[in-house]
Amino acid sequence: MNTKPIHVIGGGLAGSEAAWQIARAGVPVVLHEMRRDLPSGKVRTDAHQTDGLAEMVCSNSFRSDDWQFNAVGLLHAEMRRCDSIIMSAGDQHQVPAGGALAVDRDNFSAEVTRRLENHPLVTIDRAEVAGLPPAANETNGWDSVIVATGPLTSPALAEAIQGLTGEGQLSFFDAIAPIIHLESIDMGQAWRQSRYDKEGPGGDAAAYINCPMDKAQYEAFIDALLAGPKAEFKDWEHVPYFDGCLPIEVMAERGRETLRHGPMKPVGLTNPRDPLVKAYAIVQLRQDNALGTLWNMVGFQTKLKHGAQADVFRMIPGLRNAQFARLGGLHRNTFINSPRLLDGQLRLKVDPRLRFAGQVTGVEGYVESAAIGLLAGRFAAAERLGRVLDAPPATTALGALVHHVTGGHLEGGGTFQPMNINYGLLPPMEPPKSDESGVKIPLKERGRAKKRLMSQRALADLDRWLTSPPAA
Repeated sequence: MNTKPIHVIGGGLAGSEAAWQIARAGVPVVLHEMRRDLPSGKVRTDAHQTDGLAEMVCSNSFRSDDWQFNAVGLLHAEMRRCDSIIMSAGDQHQVPAGGALAVDRDNFSAEVTRRLENHPLVTIDRAEVAGLPPAANETNGWDSVIVATGPLTSPALAEAIQGLTGEGQLSFFDAIAPIIHLESIDMGQAWRQSRYDKEGPGGDAAAYINCPMDKAQYEAFIDALLAGPKAEFKDWEHVPYFDGCLPIEVMAERGRETLRHGPMKPVGLTNPRDPLVKAYAIVQLRQDNALGTLWNMVGFQTKLKHGAQADVFRMIPGLRNAQFARLGGLHRNTFINSPRLLDGQLRLKVDPRLRFAGQVTGVEGYVESAAIGLLAGRFAAAERLGRVLDAPPATTALGALVHHVTGGHLEGGGTFQPMNINYGLLPPMEPPKSDESGVKIPLKERGRAKKRLMSQRALADLDRWLTSPPAA
């Protein structure tokens, strides 16, 4: 059978996952990714540093891998059952991160790139698709397109989509955290420990480096953070920040104690040099590569100007001599008003040949973006093969995400905003009052028990969805 290809625009996590799912279904796919090495040695986006597929820029973490009690961990488990290239490459190149799944970002990207380049049904095209995709004919495959251009959608394509739909785009700021060379961290001040000594997949309970601060040090740090020069974008001043990736100085502006109850909270950590004295605040670093030579400042996304970042962050005990492999930064993300524009198959209502996937649809997070790419790829492949694939049940994390972006959670009105996966997107269940053996569950533990039941229901329903053939 001579099957026309499907075109995927964008080689980030969502586009790479979509292309993989299409190829695994036996349908040829052309993956368009404009990022490539230029004569200057730079890559053509505001945030990316390489031309590798599925490059991670904001963090190296996929967050919690606990499928029983954490919604993103449940999403991990569901995607693994769907043969996700993103989860498979992430598992292969994970680095210690306590109960989270964090990856060596370079090796992860290289692995995804290698697998897609070597797949016989995948063609990678490094040319930019400017504006709307070309017109379709009987053979070129442009009648089925997945737009997975992510938060940095090119202006030409963004304007074309806006003109086609008549809908304005929503935008928000996204920030990047600095990365530090391990050898420059003062381990005479810092120590290794995961919060509450929680072990990661490899049994490591010391996956983070902790830099403690007393009250005077914390107050001085807050003063410097608030006074430091910030990168400002006057044309974007009306654009909000996404709360899941707030710059640290924006959090500090909300109150001097905000950081102590956020990324700098000292709970669950004990300084082995002085175990009876609790730190007033703690900065955590998370391993960023497999060699363990690079460490990410957890929660320290920033819009401080580069010249000020090193001075301010070197005020942190343990980081006084820090050498930065990458400083933080700020860029603008865009997403479409998906509930108005997309149908349940992620197709653009005014031009159904176009599907959308990833952050541009209004999901937030690496895993969520890849999950929407996974579904868009499966929907498109089934359609190309003359079948109809229904979305996963709303009781699953995958189904809840696609239901959210196509309008399922806006019946009461309100403004569509980026969303991470969370149990609030899944149909509720009554908290169990007793466990499987009939033992009564304490009231304070019933919420956790309910999450476990919801996760078990999700995986059972997903298995049924995976084994039900698409309708002809």
